[in-house]
Amino acid sequence: MANQLRVTLEIGPKGKKVAAVAPDWPGLERGAKTEEAAIERLRSYLPRYSQVAKLAGMDGEFAAITTVDIVEQYPGTGSTDFWGISFAFSSIDRQDMSSGELERELALMRACWAFFDDVRVRVSAEMQKGPRGGGRDRDRIVRHTLYAEQDWAKKVGVLTPDGAMLTDQGLKAHRDAYCHAIRDYHAQGKLAGKVAKWPLRYLIRHTAYHTLDHAWEMEDKDLTRPRLD
Repeated sequence: MANQLRVTLEIGPKGKKVAAVAPDWPGLERGAKTEEAAIERLRSYLPRYSQVAKLAGMDGEFAAITTVDIVEQYPGTGSTDFWGISFAFSSIDRQDMSSGELERELALMRACWAFFDDVRVRVSAEMQKGPRGGGRDRDRIVRHTLYAEQDWAKKVGVLTPDGAMLTDQGLKAHRDAYCHAIRDYHAQGKLAGKVAKWPLRYLIRHTAYHTLDHAWEMEDKDLTRPRLD
């Protein structure tokens, strides 16, 4: 139903962590120690994700969501237990996509990129110290995010030169090439990667999640952010 948020639950093999994933909204994913806590944490991030939906021109569709529908539970990996992040594929990840569905997912991934770019230019260069990320400053978080994506892009044949993504022109070229390559792989019915093969749905949502997670990290650690305490 149009007002339902479909959610899949990825359960770590030792039951230490659960990742709740919204497969229709790439990037919307949260983890916790229990199924209930993961679902509740995902719900708590709906207002934050609404900014991404708006950038993608899908704010009306997203605002219509009123209920959560758990559609699948599936086993994760050891990394799921350790990080509380999705590292396995659901049955939805393996489903075929129409060209229209692919373009919708790419639009949301691009919206996550746009949100990330907005955050990184408005937050403080120095980040609030704390356990998450070992006290990294903004630029280290940005470089980590971009370099991880550079590696994942190789799975669809995009070989972006080291350092190229640190310029506006190079980043735009990388992102355009990444989306073009995903479209090309989709047209050929190919999975991403040569050895560890990823469904394209997973590649998109994993890229979107990582981008958005670190955008939210920067927002939360921004020293210019008003503090209530």
